[in-house]
Amino acid sequence: MRERLNNKAIIVIGSGTGIGAATVKQLAAEGAHVCVADINLDAATKVAEDVRVAGGRAFALPIDIADEGTVNEAVGQAVAQLGGLDGAHVNAADLRVIFEDSDALAEDLAVFDRTLQVNLRGHLLCTRAVLPHLLQRGQGAIVYTSSSAADVGENTRPAYAAAKSGLNALMRHVASRWGREGITANCVAPGFVFTPEMQAGGQVPQELLDGMLARIPGIRLGQVEDIAAVVALLLSEQGRWINGQVYNVNGGALMR
Repeated sequence: MRERLNNKAIIVIGSGTGIGAATVKQLAAEGAHVCVADINLDAATKVAEDVRVAGGRAFALPIDIADEGTVNEAVGQAVAQLGGLDGAHVNAADLRVIFEDSDALAEDLAVFDRTLQVNLRGHLLCTRAVLPHLLQRGQGAIVYTSSSAADVGENTRPAYAAAKSGLNALMRHVASRWGREGITANCVAPGFVFTPEMQAGGQVPQELLDGMLARIPGIRLGQVEDIAAVVALLLSEQGRWINGQVYNVNGGALMR
C-alpha cells in the first residue's frame, strides 16, 4: 500500500483534527508528501509532527478558507514546498454554527451566510487555488468532504444541507469541465463518525451513540480511518476512472 501514493504531492485542507488528520496520516503512510493545512496551526503542526515521527513526510501551514488571500497564500506556499501538486482533499468546515442552524422560518441569516461562506464559497476558493497547479501536472484529483445531509431531507440544518448540496454540484462541475484535461473530482459523504476528539472529550452521551448505531445496519459506528481510506483511493492512480461521484460512507445509514 505504501507504493500507491509514492511521492505524490497532496494538500489536505482542514486537517488539524478528526477526518482530515486521519487522512493526512493515511496518505503519508502510503508514500505521499502532505501539506497539513488548517486554521488551527498548532493542531496542524502536531499532526505533521506525528507523521514525521512515523517516518512519513508532512509539514503544516495555516489557512482560513473563508478568506481568499490566505487560501491563495497557503496553496502557493504548499506548492513551493511540495514541488508541485498532484491532489487535494478539501475537508474544512465551520461547525461552530451548526447547532444554530435551525429551520427556514427561524434561521438567523448570519448563520446561513456564514455556513455558505465556509462550506460552499470556501470550497470554491480552494478549488480555484489548487486547480491550476493540478492542470500543470497534466492530471490530478480533488476530493471534497460532503455530507448525507445533502440528500436525506432533514427537518433542521437547512443552511448546512444547502451548502453540501451546492458542494456536490461544484464537484460535478469540476469533474465535467476539466475531466478531459486529466482532472478527477469526487465527494466523500461521511455518516456519523465517532472521532478521537469526541472520544477524548467524553462529552458525547452514550444514549446518543446508541441511537446513532441503531440507525445503521451494522455493528459499529464510523471511524475516521473509514473515511480516510476512501479519500486515499480517490487520490490514487487506482481511482483514476472514478469521476463526478458522491461516495456515501455511512455504514448503510443512507443507501443509494
